Amino acid sequence: MYGPDIDPGNIRDEDLDEAARRGESMLAWLEEARTELEQVVGTGMAPSGQVRATVDANGRVLEVSYGPRAPRMDSVELAEETLAAVRAAGSDAERQTHDLLRAALPGYDPVAAGAELERLLNDELS
Repeated sequence: MYGPDIDPGNIRDEDLDEAARRGESMLAWLEEARTELEQVVGTGMAPSGQVRATVDANGRVLEVSYGPRAPRMDSVELAEETLAAVRAAGSDAERQTHDLLRAALPGYDPVAAGAELERLLNDELS
């Protein structure tokens, strides 16, 4: 997980100062990064190359476009191609978001943090 291992029974002034500095740094980054994160746009292409999609950082579909041969596909194939393009775009947006987080917060791994959160939630439900 992100951050130093601090013994709660032995917190030093230096530990508190470092935690405060990190907190201030994270808040400053969040203010700057909000604009960057809002501008993340993922793009994805279906395997056929006939469907292209774009999504924002929240996974909202912004656009789907079809190539000239797409109308020749049957409806099931076209639906599968559309889903593949949207999923690829979502993966691209997620990668860009993770890259921004890693650059701003050295030592932080958003994938590991997400896995840990999921593990904790599953433990709560068990």
